[in-house]
Amino acid sequence: MNVFRDEVAHKGFTWERLGDIRAGRGELGEEMPVLVYRLMQYTMLDVLSAAYGLERANGHFRDAGYVAGTEFAKNTLDLQAEFGAFLAELQQALKSLKIGILRMEAFDPDTGEIVLTVGEDLDCSGLPISDEQVCVYDEGFISGILGAYTGKQYRVREVDCWASGDRVCRFVGKVE
Repeated sequence: MNVFRDEVAHKGFTWERLGDIRAGRGELGEEMPVLVYRLMQYTMLDVLSAAYGLERANGHFRDAGYVAGTEFAKNTLDLQAEFGAFLAELQQALKSLKIGILRMEAFDPDTGEIVLTVGEDLDCSGLPISDEQVCVYDEGFISGILGAYTGKQYRVREVDCWASGDRVCRFVGKVE
């Protein structure tokens, strides 16, 4: 199946569609510079914003992040682990993949509300200060991970961002 031409392929992403990266990139390897990731992300957001408006484009980015986070959690994390072990595994995975340095600031076991920070965030660390939060993809990504682990729908929003002058990105997740 051609993932880029088959309309069905665009309606149900699966982890397997990522292919065998190690086999396909024997010389170059699995990693690439943050510059290349951001070039793709920001130009895509720019094109979508021009076509649909920033709010709708951000919604699509958040939705894509949700799908990615859900698949990431289902395929790389132990979703049966107790919460502390799950969080430790998630922290290690995000750090080893150079996505960011995750920390939990608060968690309310009664409501499920969680506050997380991500240092050296892949999406924004090092950006010039612009008085805006830019990590909408991360909002979806974290929401997908939390949803896959808990079986509950989470709404995650960024409240602090490198781009708004903070040194870490801070996300608040609430069960809907």
